[in-house]
This record gives sequence, C-alpha cells and structure tokens, in this order.
Amino acid sequence: MSIPSSGVKVLVIDDSNTIRRSAEIFLKQGGHDVLLAEDGFDALSKVNDYEPDVIFCDILMPRLDGYQTCAIIKRNARFTDVPIVMLSSKDGVFDKARGRMVGSQDYLTKPFTKDQLLQTVKALGAIKQKEV
Repeated sequence: MSIPSSGVKVLVIDDSNTIRRSAEIFLKQGGHDVLLAEDGFDALSKVNDYEPDVIFCDILMPRLDGYQTCAIIKRNARFTDVPIVMLSSKDGVFDKARGRMVGSQDYLTKPFTKDQLLQTVKALGAIKQKEV
C-alpha cells in the first residue's frame, strides 16, 4: 500500500486527451494525486476504487454525459459529499444551473488555466478535508 501524499485526490473525467493531460500536469504540479477517466462509464468504476476528494467532469461526452455521470455519482451515499466541478467549453447560465441541479459544486470554462484549476481544488479540497 502506498503512503498517501498530502495532496488532494482528484479525478478528471474528459473525453479529450488534451484536456485530461493538461489537467493532470497542472494538478500534479500543485502536489495533488490525479486519476484520469475518458468518459462517464470509465469514471464510475474508478470513483468507487479511488474515492476521490474532488472530481472534474466534462459535460459533453459520448455514451454518458457529464450531467448523467454527476447524478449517478451523487446518488451513491458514499459520494454525496464529494465536490464535482463541471467542465465545459460553453459558459452558459443554463449549463451552470443544470450542473447545480445534478449536484455539482462549481463550474469551470475550458480552456482553464493552471491557477483556476488549483484554486478550485484548494477551495473544494479544503472543504472536503474539514469534514474528515
């Protein structure tokens, strides 16, 4: 068993390899543990095993979109308190509202910056760690 780092465990769900890789690089530079999933189905199996502290989830994905993925994760009692941040290339009021309805805590517009990503993790990871 590996010794957990002091970083927050972050799961990034996005069908774009570029977005996944940039998020991974930014988050690892911030000292966080990162796991990547390429779509909602991939994410659902990983959430259970990995138990992330914060989840970033793309909205537009094949098979299972971000709203469906978020709703399914939030239905599991173990993960109701895990903050989920929706990722989208659209900065729409409707998308933000719909994300909140399925249980997301925040919303980031792509392309995001390293600072935006790390600030979000810092804010949400701190909330999560206070509950422990």
